[in-house]
Order: sequence, then structure tokens, then C-alpha cells
Amino acid sequence: MKNILSEIVAHKKTEVTERKKMRGVDELKHSPMFSRPVYSLRAFLKNPERTGIIAEFKRQSPSKGVINDTAGVQEVTSAYARNGASGLSVLTDQQFFGGSMDDLQQARAVNSIPILRKDFVIDEYQIAEARAIGADVILLIAECLSKAEVAHLAKYATDLGLEVLLEVHSAEQLEKITPDTKLVGINNRDLTTFKVDIHRSMELLKQIPPEYSKVAESGMDDPATIITLKNAGFDGFLIGEHFMKAENPGSAFEAFTQALRNLEAGQHVPHTGG
Repeated sequence: MKNILSEIVAHKKTEVTERKKMRGVDELKHSPMFSRPVYSLRAFLKNPERTGIIAEFKRQSPSKGVINDTAGVQEVTSAYARNGASGLSVLTDQQFFGGSMDDLQQARAVNSIPILRKDFVIDEYQIAEARAIGADVILLIAECLSKAEVAHLAKYATDLGLEVLLEVHSAEQLEKITPDTKLVGINNRDLTTFKVDIHRSMELLKQIPPEYSKVAESGMDDPATIITLKNAGFDGFLIGEHFMKAENPGSAFEAFTQALRNLEAGQHVPHTGG
């Protein structure tokens, strides 16, 4: 993963340089979406009427190849929102994940819940771009940014009215948390072995100050796992491939959330598999 991450970041630098030539920040700031009121993901995660799940729209990934190349972004994301998603995550990286900024704009056009621009953010320009296409939250990955870069980019995003989700993979990366990274995502997947370890996440969780919203990421294909993580203190749950690998991701999400609600109501449900 380290090598893939380096490759992605190197490509991203070139890509951002090219995009800046086509459209400057001043032009982005004049986009109709740039000044729209944003939705707070933190608030939506705490809304008891919603599930706490940030449901992802992702066509492919470097590790899995094509996951789903037939699903429509508006159909899937609106089904997520309708069935209680607290937020949407939309991949905008084209080279490695088959996403696009148009995907996010399409999702924005039909949804009134927070949208995370899921990409590899290394430059202020991408944050201004996220604001211009209707995102509410940006992702910063601790693995590929220094502490100073995280602080700088998070402050820039906050100044534009966006929320920031900082993704961490290890205890060492917790020192990159800043007051502007109000949401902290703990990836349950070890980037070196790709194994999912929920207990590792819980250990990291204990080290994060209470004023931050905590989001569990990866490897949650069973509603019972969500209950366990929620009881441990997680506010949000970012789930991508589990729904997208279904023929109908919206229906898969609906079944998952129904099973989750049954569990929360104290009823036993069989493992939905995945």
C-alpha cells in the first residue's frame, strides 16, 4: 500500500498542476456552489434518527480492481440517503478509483445530506475545488501528509467552511490531529498486511480526546460490528465496498440498515455476510 500511496500522491501532484492551469482558484470561488451553506457531518453523525453510516460510492480500487461499473451515482446515493445514511462519501480520483468530480456534483444535485470528497488531498487547490463542486467535508490522509501539511490544509478547509476528516492508521499519526480536524477516522485495515483488526481501532480510539468525532473505516460488513464499535465510542462508520459490490448497492444498504435497526431494537438477526 505504501508504494501505491506514493504512486497515487506523485500522480496527484501532476494532476493538480494541470488542473490549476485550466481553472484558477479565483474562478473556483465564483462557482455557484462555492458559497452554499454546508451540511455538518458531525451534526448528522449525532442525529439519532440516522444510522451513523457514511456510505460510499466507489467504482473501483487499486487493490480490488472494478467493484461496480454499472451503478448510477444519483440512484445509489439517494437510496443511501433515503435509508438513513448520515453522510455520503464520493470518490473523485479518476486514475486509480474510476471516480470524478462530476460524480460528486451528481450526488449533490439529488441529496440534502453531507458529502465527503474522497480523494488524496495534497494541495489547497483541491480544497477550493471541493467547495466549488458542492462537498461539505474533505479527507486528509495522515499517512501521506506531514503534521505541518495537515495543520495547514485543515485550517484552509475550515476557513472555507468545510469540515475535515483526518484518517489515521497508527498511534504515531495521532499527533497530526489539530483543532481543525474535528473528525478523526481510524482505518481498521492495516496498510501493510491489509488485515482488518477492530480491536486495534478501539485501542487507538481511547487515545483520541473526547471533543473529536470518531469514525471507523474499513471492514464493517456485519451490522453487529457497528453496534460493537458504537458502544466503544465511535460516532461514524465509513463503509464502501460492502454495498458497492452488490448488484444493487442501494438495496444492499437498505437491508443492512434494517438489520442494524433490528439489532438495536434487541432482536437477533443472522449475519448478512459479505
